[in-house]
Amino acid sequence: MKISECIAVITGGASGLGEACVRSLVAGGARVCIFDLATERGAKIADEIGKNVIFAQTDVTSEESVQGSINKTVDAFGGLNVAINCAGIGDPAKAFSRKGPMPLSFFNRMVQINLVGTFNVVRLVIEQMIRNIPNDDGERGVIINTSSAAAFDGQIGQPAYSASKAGVAGMTLPLARECAEYGIRVMTIAPGLFATPMLASLPREAQDSLGKMTPFPKRLGKPQEYALLAEQIVENPMLNGEVIRLDGAIRLTAK
Repeated sequence: MKISECIAVITGGASGLGEACVRSLVAGGARVCIFDLATERGAKIADEIGKNVIFAQTDVTSEESVQGSINKTVDAFGGLNVAINCAGIGDPAKAFSRKGPMPLSFFNRMVQINLVGTFNVVRLVIEQMIRNIPNDDGERGVIINTSSAAAFDGQIGQPAYSASKAGVAGMTLPLARECAEYGIRVMTIAPGLFATPMLASLPREAQDSLGKMTPFPKRLGKPQEYALLAEQIVENPMLNGEVIRLDGAIRLTAK
């Protein structure tokens, strides 16, 4: 699928990896709706970019919110054939600490946003994408989800985060197999350490130290590099049902 033919929804599109995808796709000629809870930031990005971008305040854990935002996208652009799920949280917490057991509400919130929220968007965009007229390859849509290197080598303090991201990775193949009959591809990107708002709050020394953990290049990943891979997935019809680690060969240590 050509980027210039894309009508995309991008969750978490008001910052970090999602924002990079918004800017990159629009630069390539796509039309994009930003799905995010950050109303002020999302609207500002849409206004700044101008043409071919709209914003829809969206809670990915809510069926009504996501469906409403999909409807807004279709009304504005006439369809929907790409979905990139970047919305997520990554707060650390141990299963048991000096404060006692991790509150179950903490674990539930992490899973609800990162895993259930991703699946909520996936299931609803599939319903919309199957209405598309297939291209020459029989393709009707592309879905890209975001896992994490922590899904495979999670650190101390990441049981909730790792579980949620492992779930995203784990549903990739069965979703791709299900969606094959509709002409919809499903892929997942598992980033390593990236310069996103989750890490931006750390002191510069801490960010540099984390970056040096990556074998090569010895730095934090750039959100634009995530967006570049997302574009390559959209354009290459043989990429389907796979989780791609985008991490500079890093394997996270215990802490």
